[in-house]
Amino acid sequence: MKHLRKLALGLAAAALALPLAACHGAVKQEQFTLPDTFDESRDYEITFWAKNDTNLTQVAIYDRAIADFEALYPNITVNMRLYTDYGRIYNDVITNIATNTTPNVCITYPDHIATYLTGQNSVVALDPLFTDEKYGLGGSALRFDGPALDELVPQFLEECRLNGQHYALPYMRSTEACYVNKTYVEALGFTLPETLTWDFVWQVAEAATAKNPDGTFAVNGQNVMIPLLYKSTDNMMIQMLRQLGAGYSTDRGDILIFNDTTKDILRTVAQHAKTGAFSTFKISSYPANFLNAGQCIFAIDSTAGATWMGSDAPLVDISPDDLVQFETAVYPVPQADPDHPVMISQGPSVCVFNKADPQEVLASWLFAQYLLTNEVQIAYAGTEGYVPVTQKAQSSAEYQDYLARAGEDDDEHYAVKLAASQLLLDHTGDTFVTPVFNGSASLRDAAGHMIEDVTKSVRRKQTVDEAYFDKLFADTAALYHLDQVGGTGAGGGKAALGPLPATAKVLLGTLALAWLGMGVWVLWRAVRRKRGK
Repeated sequence: MKHLRKLALGLAAAALALPLAACHGAVKQEQFTLPDTFDESRDYEITFWAKNDTNLTQVAIYDRAIADFEALYPNITVNMRLYTDYGRIYNDVITNIATNTTPNVCITYPDHIATYLTGQNSVVALDPLFTDEKYGLGGSALRFDGPALDELVPQFLEECRLNGQHYALPYMRSTEACYVNKTYVEALGFTLPETLTWDFVWQVAEAATAKNPDGTFAVNGQNVMIPLLYKSTDNMMIQMLRQLGAGYSTDRGDILIFNDTTKDILRTVAQHAKTGAFSTFKISSYPANFLNAGQCIFAIDSTAGATWMGSDAPLVDISPDDLVQFETAVYPVPQADPDHPVMISQGPSVCVFNKADPQEVLASWLFAQYLLTNEVQIAYAGTEGYVPVTQKAQSSAEYQDYLARAGEDDDEHYAVKLAASQLLLDHTGDTFVTPVFNGSASLRDAAGHMIEDVTKSVRRKQTVDEAYFDKLFADTAALYHLDQVGGTGAGGGKAALGPLPATAKVLLGTLALAWLGMGVWVLWRAVRRKRGK
């Protein structure tokens, strides 16, 4: 019986370890092989998980793309499930990986795919599919005019490479822009330079905090003014570190963010948060709302958010009575070195999930490619400040005509939106992406958390000094599990795991208990058989 008890304990430990171990690192993925021929005698039903910002125009584009694709392939039915948040897609995919119920095609981000790859054969490596003569990019058997491999923008495609292989196709791309109330800048006695620098922005922002004797702000005559408002503080930290040549992380997952340059950035944030010259989306709300109400001078947000920015924005989100008329200028994010601009590249990608039926995967791959056709790319790019991910679409007569008509109306050709798109087209070569690994999403969250924390601390009149930063670094590393796994980087951090969603943890725990229960049952049967002899 002693041996049996030991064996039971061993089985229980193994049962608990099996599902959890898969969460801590990428599982070796078997190479998927495309079938030689697509079996058109069968019917296929595939699921497509997509995201939109309650933008009905985007929904209509997806609906049209699915209808047109199904007309080309009558034996493939595409069922779309819409989400309003990428985080919800991520959580649901993680949960469904454990039960083998993932979608077939999914709009997502490479940081998220890195975590998906911890599941066994979850996401298809696409490199062999890219070059397949019949069904690859621009393949001879395709029923649509899709882009060839060399027609994808190289910088955008490179974002989809993880562990030496491509696990996604880029779908749309954006960067960040600084939307400027030019009218107020000039009213304060400044002239906008050719390239915005952080020194210039901070100088103007501080000048805008001046008040009248009655307590209203001198620049706008209102009771509210947040001169610089940043939507994504994770991007703010990441870009500033890159501009200053400081560490963030390595490709293999070493955490480098806890360094002296990070402290200097946080000191600058604290200085301007203390005067009221700086705030964030999480603390104050959407930059566009403050900009359009004349309560912000520099609103930094994605180029994809351009349709919300400016007095005549088609998606303006405040009461018409609160709108203030001003001239909007669109700039890249402020730079440390104007002669060498640096900005982040971001935007959704499309991945294909593996299934037991290779023909089903092929059907999914065909649909994923269809999303890169000019019809889909140009139509979707026209909804916001995105740009198409293919040179084929960017150079097309239709897209060039779209760009040339900037300012023709305040809807499809809204000048601010097209200026934001042109910004990325002009600066594609100046963009960068952060390393992707299992836990890189958590590191990104940690980067923004530190800016948010410092800003809140200053507002609470807490002391921000060296001891504060040491504690902030330690607390952030612990909160985002940056000290658990991987190689050690500067500051003693390690590669991040990235916390799993609560639903996934519950599911994994349930699986562990199930394995434990089966082990106990087998042992019980063995004991009964032994006693019966």
